[in-house]
Amino acid sequence: MEGAALDRQRSVLIVDHSEETREVLQTALQRRGLQTFSASRAGPGLELARRHHPDLIVLDLELDQANPEDLSAPFAEQSRTDHTALVMLGTVRRDRAGMPEGEFVAKPYHYGPLIRRIEELLDTMPESFGPGA
Repeated sequence: MEGAALDRQRSVLIVDHSEETREVLQTALQRRGLQTFSASRAGPGLELARRHHPDLIVLDLELDQANPEDLSAPFAEQSRTDHTALVMLGTVRRDRAGMPEGEFVAKPYHYGPLIRRIEELLDTMPESFGPGA
């Protein structure tokens, strides 16, 4: 079964209220051979993270009109549990107390650099990440 873990397709979960952002990222990442999941709200996004254990989560911190720290906390916990990379998008300052570990991409951003950063993070991760790895 060792080969099965190596053959597993890398996956990215996109949790963003913007349909355009979700579609652009999904299309670009799928063209790069990645499996994608997406949600427009935090609750369904967290459910997808728990069900599919993606290799990387892209989280819009301005989702659901929630406090960014409160919004990111359950995703950060899931990220730690699954050894998943977490990329947070928002206008929140990087040094703000209470923010979890992870990549922070300030808005406004350009899709090209964001997609390259996602690829870089995935390239540095071991193939066998996920629960029980």
